[in-house]
This record gives sequence, C-alpha cells and structure tokens, in this order.
Amino acid sequence: MGVQLEFEPKTKVITVSQPESVSSLVRGYYGIMHRGVITLFPDEALYLMDIRNARCYDSSGNEYKFNDIADSYKARKKMARYFTYKDWRDRGLIARPIEESVGNYGRSAVKRYPSGSFEAPKYVLQGMFYPDDLYTVIDDEEVGRKLYHDYWLGQFGSYKAEHRGRLSKLDAYETLFMIRHCGLSLKNSNEARVIKEATKRRKDFPLMYEVYEDWRLRGFVLKTGFKFGTHFRLYFPGASPVRDQDEWIHSKHVIHVFPRSSKMLISEWARAIRVAHSVKKTFILAIPGKGKVAKAELDFLLFHRNKGGIENPKEGKPKYFMLSLSEEEYIGGEELAKAIEMAKDAGLELLLAIADRESGVTYYHVKRIVLPGSKYEYYEIEWEQP
Repeated sequence: MGVQLEFEPKTKVITVSQPESVSSLVRGYYGIMHRGVITLFPDEALYLMDIRNARCYDSSGNEYKFNDIADSYKARKKMARYFTYKDWRDRGLIARPIEESVGNYGRSAVKRYPSGSFEAPKYVLQGMFYPDDLYTVIDDEEVGRKLYHDYWLGQFGSYKAEHRGRLSKLDAYETLFMIRHCGLSLKNSNEARVIKEATKRRKDFPLMYEVYEDWRLRGFVLKTGFKFGTHFRLYFPGASPVRDQDEWIHSKHVIHVFPRSSKMLISEWARAIRVAHSVKKTFILAIPGKGKVAKAELDFLLFHRNKGGIENPKEGKPKYFMLSLSEEEYIGGEELAKAIEMAKDAGLELLLAIADRESGVTYYHVKRIVLPGSKYEYYEIEWEQP
C-alpha cells in the first residue's frame, strides 16, 4: 500500500499520520515531524505521488491528483522546480527546502588565480582607426612585430602565420587599452570616438572593456573568443604567441561577459558553456556593472556524497544551493549575481539545475574566482554530473 497524504484545502497543508508511512518518510528525510505527524513541503508531496504511488485525500474523502496539488500552492516555475527536485531525489540524494538554511556552512568553493602586472611598452605608437570595422591598423612593421612578440597585443601578419603580412591589427578592446595605457595615438580618431563607435555596435562595450582591462592589467592576455562562442579566450601571465618548436599555445580558458542589466535565454547561455567544455576550456563568467536591489529565489538545499555514502541532514551539512531553471526561460545578470551572492553568504556552492523540454536535468557548478587586486568577482562554471 502506498503512502496516504492528508490535504487541508483551506490551509494547503499536506500531512502524513499513518505510523508505517511516517517511519518510512523519516528515514528518507522528508518533511518535518511533530508529535508523530509529518508535514510535507509541496515538492515532496508531488514526488511521493509521482514516484511512490502516494494517494492524497481531504478529511471528506475527496481525492486530489498531482495537478490538483501542484495548482494549490504558489511558486515560480513549478514544473522546472519539481523536475529538478525529482532528478536529485532519483539519484538517491537528499534535497531539502531552502527555508531550512541556517547560518554559514563553510563549504564554498573558491578558485585562486595567479596575478601579475602589465608593463607598458615604450614604443612610439601610431595607427589608423577604421570605425566600420572597429579595427586599428599599425603599418610600422618593426613596432607592430615587437608589440605582438613582447606583449601579444594585436595580430601581426596572419593568425598562426605571422610571416603572411606586415601589418599589425588591433581590435576595439586592444585599441582602447593601448590608448589608455601604451601611448597609442590615432591619425584619424581619439579615445572618445573609439568608445562611441564600438558602443553603437555593442551597447555593453564599456562593460566588456572593463573586464578586458581588468585581466590585462594583471598580466593576462585576452583575445577574441569568437570561435568558441564566447567573448574572450584567456591566456595566463607569461603566455606568448611566439612558437616554440612549431607548437602553438592554446588557451585553456574562455570568458563570457554577462552584464547585470542584460538577460539571456537559458538554452543559449548553456550552449556557450557546452561549446567551451567540448574544446576542453574552462568557462569563466564575468558579471560586471553596479549591483542593484535584485530578487533571487533559490530553490533547495542539496546534500551530496561523502566518502562513498550519502550526506543527510542528521549527520552532515548541505553542500549546494540549487537554482532551478527551465530551458525556455530568460535569466538576468542581476538575478544570477544575486543567487551567487546568496550562496556565498551561506557558505555553500551553487548548482544551476536546468530542466529541458523532456524534463531531463543538466547541472552546472558555479565556483567563485579570486583574482588578486581585482574589484570584480568572476566565476568558473563547469558541467557537473552529481
């Protein structure tokens, strides 16, 4: 016989009082028990009805089906939330309501990156800016070659074939950076016009540039991430484009800039992460811009595995907060930043759980990056198989 749920339509409270069912649910860490009666949270009740053949009745004997219970309570993205909960439980892992979160659990994941410094070149630099293309061209062969070899600024000759050409090409980010830090002058333009023309094409260019400059000033090299579906590919301090025994240096990280004021379809956002992982690159998320008062609703406390066993509320601490999302929704930079901040304050790691149109769930693990000297925060996002 399955679990029998008792539903109170006026209060929306769902309880279980049968001793055998209560004992089973306590062992599975469902609900809250008080004086021999378990009060269930809505997603727990839905799971029991879906998976464990639970039946739900009110005191008058009226039966309530899955949709009746789901429709009776208020929650955002009910089905995305339920299917992510179900997937976690189906893996034999424990998920508890976010309301049970207390204090700081001290389980945040932090990645520490090295930090160098940028030493500005001491060349006489002059170039021509092409606003329609957002390129600057330096036609001084000697200077262009030195910039490329010594600082990996611009592209001398052709990509991976520097002997094919005598020009040095700078993109808009490199152009602005070199105007501000390397004494570059333009024959036909200036800093203000470069910003104006670039912002016409990409309204968030100033924020994109902030990220570019932040890493560049710490000795990192940023180049276009176009081939990998992201904004920049990243090389650590000391990287050089000069080939050693005909071996090309490949980037191992990419950066995607997600301003707080922007929104992105979840499926597109996840696709960028997948592309990065498919070419074995670490996906770094940057969320620039001033923080605002934002509302973020995390969904569950998640317990994971520990030394071959399963963590549980009685003997351990939760490891993750879960943010449940659906393939077809948009997420805002401010919303995501707030969710990450909430996880950080609770000393937990954040899992983004995305339910697709077939109710399959894909998980992404968010880890905070510490970049010494930076006023911004960055995050590694990795595909996770719980």
